[in-house]
Amino acid sequence: MGILLDPAQFRALEKVEFLLEEQAKAATKVTKFHFHFHFSGEIQRKKLKETKIVMDPKLTEVSQNFERFKAALVRHDYDSCNNLLCQLKVFLTGFRSLPPLFENTPNAVHELTVARDIYEHAVLLSVKIEDQEAFERDFFQLKPYYTDARNLLPPSPQEYPILGLNLLRLLVQNRIAEFHTELELLSTSALESPCIKHAVELEQSFMEGAYNRVLSARQTVPHETFGYFMDLLAKTVRDEIAGCSEKAYDYLSINDARQMLLFSSDKELLEYVKEEHPEWEITNGVVYFQKAKESAPCKEIPSLQLINQTLSYARELERIV
Repeated sequence: MGILLDPAQFRALEKVEFLLEEQAKAATKVTKFHFHFHFSGEIQRKKLKETKIVMDPKLTEVSQNFERFKAALVRHDYDSCNNLLCQLKVFLTGFRSLPPLFENTPNAVHELTVARDIYEHAVLLSVKIEDQEAFERDFFQLKPYYTDARNLLPPSPQEYPILGLNLLRLLVQNRIAEFHTELELLSTSALESPCIKHAVELEQSFMEGAYNRVLSARQTVPHETFGYFMDLLAKTVRDEIAGCSEKAYDYLSINDARQMLLFSSDKELLEYVKEEHPEWEITNGVVYFQKAKESAPCKEIPSLQLINQTLSYARELERIV
């Protein structure tokens, strides 16, 4: 038997049912929110756990030794630098992310960055100890990090100065063909660098015989590390001028010789003659080259031998054709 409700009681009952329904919906939302929050947090923690880089003990040891290397370099303790550098290079052979393998290891970017930094410092060390062979060796070990690994690493502030140093080295060693080969491999942005422009302008002046521009460029080097190769280039220029002078003149006054060899004082000229050309005679303010000419051996050309060799080559070519 149903209960009869008047209109007022019926409206009150509907209101109670509405409130109960709203409370149930609210409870459902809270439950969903807590579940979503908990689930999202778990996902974030999982992602962080997956992307977290675990520091390799070997990489930690390399970083520590590298810090000791840099400290020794600041102290100018080059013996310690060489010893530490040898150890660092041995350690680097254990990283498979480095050239030529380039394996995608968890610490690949960090390992590549540290290795590039080490080889850059090795190149700078070779300049400080004035070792051209070490420079060439370390530069070729560094070069893949500027070419093959370019898209894997952020740019290095040492790249353009070191590339400029290498161009200077080739110029000093008169390896002009290699100089232009390296130049062709450089990017447009590299060619706009003051360090690269400096080397290119020097090569142009050297080829034109504008030796005064080559020597004056020593005062406007774009980077402090350029001094060593600029001094070597200045010596190369002076040796070239000296060789031409002793062929063209029997003697020159000290003043003319000083201007010819682009020295700023007579003392510098006398020291140069004493160290590089002891065969020159200096008497009463005059530099005599005659003794140097007499001491230079005059080689006879073996004409008959050259003719026989040429005819032999011609016969061999005729047989081949």
